[in-house]
Amino acid sequence: MKWSIEQLKSFKLKGLTIDEEVNVEELKERNPDIREITPVHVTGETSFHGNKVTFHLTVKGKMVLPCANTLEDVDFPFVIRPMETFVLEANTSGVDFEVEDEEIHQVSGNTVDLVPYIKENILLEIPIRVVKYSSESDEMPKKSGNGWEVITKEQPKEKVDPRMAGLADFFNKENEDS
Repeated sequence: MKWSIEQLKSFKLKGLTIDEEVNVEELKERNPDIREITPVHVTGETSFHGNKVTFHLTVKGKMVLPCANTLEDVDFPFVIRPMETFVLEANTSGVDFEVEDEEIHQVSGNTVDLVPYIKENILLEIPIRVVKYSSESDEMPKKSGNGWEVITKEQPKEKVDPRMAGLADFFNKENEDS
């Protein structure tokens, strides 16, 4: 996924179509929440506008992330559609390029390498938290486990600790005697 500026200029009239698998295993080192990640399938096309080339990409893959409640593995398939624009000739005006919500990258050296931008977009796609649902049905995730339970603000906190249940009975008997 690397092209020289001259190669890209040769595609100016006929365009460039991308259809490749990219290994992004090293993302596991950059983000410890990623337990596994498959090679991603990158497809796309280019468009040329003057001395700029824009890559319209679709990146599909799957990563395994920890469940926010139980830390069990959760498969997280993703499809992202980044658009990356590069200026193929040196910027002699000293003006930084930025058009609307689109960042335009200045080419350093003689090559354009899309892999770092693909990795960056994958890292941005990781959700803040994922929750594992039951595979048999669309049930909500577990509400309790060995030594833990999920509580919400709506739930009443009327549960009596089993160790204190006898004490509650003691006060009830005392009120009945008087």
